[in-house]
Amino acid sequence: MRNYLEGTETQKQRAYSPAVVTQGGRTVWLAGHTATQDADGKDISYNFEAQVRQVFRDLDNTLRRAGGTLADMVTMTVFILDSRLGTRFTEMRREMFADGKYPASALITVSSFARPGIVIEIQGMAVIDA
Repeated sequence: MRNYLEGTETQKQRAYSPAVVTQGGRTVWLAGHTATQDADGKDISYNFEAQVRQVFRDLDNTLRRAGGTLADMVTMTVFILDSRLGTRFTEMRREMFADGKYPASALITVSSFARPGIVIEIQGMAVIDA
């Protein structure tokens, strides 16, 4: 069971919940997910929007292997290379969680990633109802 606490107007605009309360279920700790290639093997290095979409697809695929979906995410830490892309990320996250049940979240700007071409990394936690 998950209870998404209602956020302030600012939190709703930024597409995250201030907290998600869970009870029961299985906890899945998600490693950081990055992408420099899309599902077809096309190079998406330095392409922010393509990487965001692929990372969310990869997170969903990982969660499906664990018996859940992206909708089971309760928190995420998002690392981006360029702080000017924070608003665009928020818009895209809103698309990914169209029901308005947003994970709790932190958005952090970093100076670099482990490999050239990466512009975003997302790690998180999900709770899959039993």
